[in-house]
Amino acid sequence: MTATDPLLPLAGIRVANFGWVWAGPVVGQTLGFLGADVLKIESRARIDLTRMLPPFGGGVRDPDRSLSNHACWAGNGSVSLNLKHADGRRLARDLIARCDVVIENFGPGVMEDLELGWNDLRVVKPDLVMFSMPAAGLTGPLKDIRTYGLSLTSTTGLDSLVGYGDGAPIPVENAFSDPYNGIMGAFAILTALYHRDRTGQGQHIDYSQQEAVMQMVGPAFMDYALNGRSAGPLGNRHPRAAAAPHGVFPCTGEDRWIAIAVTGDDAWQALVDAMDRPAWATAPALTTLAGRLAALDALHRQLAAWTAPQDDYALAQRLQSAGIAATPVLNVADLLRDPHWRARGTFIEVAHPLGFEETIYGAYVKTSRSRIDVRPGPRIGQDNERVLKGLLGLDDDRYRALVEARAIY
Repeated sequence: MTATDPLLPLAGIRVANFGWVWAGPVVGQTLGFLGADVLKIESRARIDLTRMLPPFGGGVRDPDRSLSNHACWAGNGSVSLNLKHADGRRLARDLIARCDVVIENFGPGVMEDLELGWNDLRVVKPDLVMFSMPAAGLTGPLKDIRTYGLSLTSTTGLDSLVGYGDGAPIPVENAFSDPYNGIMGAFAILTALYHRDRTGQGQHIDYSQQEAVMQMVGPAFMDYALNGRSAGPLGNRHPRAAAAPHGVFPCTGEDRWIAIAVTGDDAWQALVDAMDRPAWATAPALTTLAGRLAALDALHRQLAAWTAPQDDYALAQRLQSAGIAATPVLNVADLLRDPHWRARGTFIEVAHPLGFEETIYGAYVKTSRSRIDVRPGPRIGQDNERVLKGLLGLDDDRYRALVEARAIY
């Protein structure tokens, strides 16, 4: 990614991103989309997990060719410093002295062991903003827990709410916690940068990933705190019984579905009209929310029979035109061809410098006054010479010696 427009809000901000896997790179991606020069600090001595995820460009298994990596690391550059090497750590500190922000999502104590902790770095850069995002925060009994995105839906209670109420919970399949925390974390950094610009003071942000994700269980938490009810899986029913019908219903084709939510009596009457007023739907008991909730299972069966022979997109458009909340349930392939996402540039086709075409995320931060040129995530060390020679001033001989010693690696 290159920020081609000087009007981008973070133009001139430099970030050293020690984050890895998905959450850390997305923090950098978001800041990069806002115009920051984000440099992922990585090494072939410990290759990032996302670089090993298939598919690979051209079918060649190589850490520089992972399409997943190119998507989640768009917005990050790469400087390859071996932090197991004293000179690698020294170069990292020299780089941080010229940065505004440091990002890391290791467990507590890892950066300190590398002599790159907050107390070390504030000496070389007093107004630094350091963003640490361990799973459970830097303090407390769980501070040393190691998690991935899927683990966080368990520790935050989300998994207990997912399922159909007829057996064990069904865990959330996707590690959505990672990009969620990445975007939330970026805006925590923006707040700290604003504070720095006003006061001249840097700060260390203690960002607990699970505390952020836990906001998703807010309604269930309040229900327990106020009413003593501990929520469980409800299938697709409304969690507060505020809508009926409320669920997903089959449509024609293989595994095609439509989501429909009726939140008021007027919307119910609009749905009855859209169905051409079948006898079962005109029963007086169904004119009220209480009546529909009492007959919810039968109502859902009848509605499913009506939707089953219809096209999901066409039916959703028809119901939306009548003021009813309805949408197709999109699968991954649908996302790439959906006219709305295409019009928004949500996914873009790019040519990778290694010689293959691929699809990655477009910029999800869009502003009216500036434009972002989004490019795939970086090759390992692609910015080494620009940063280590140009910014840090290493001469050719010193640079070559550090490469041979695998401090730059």
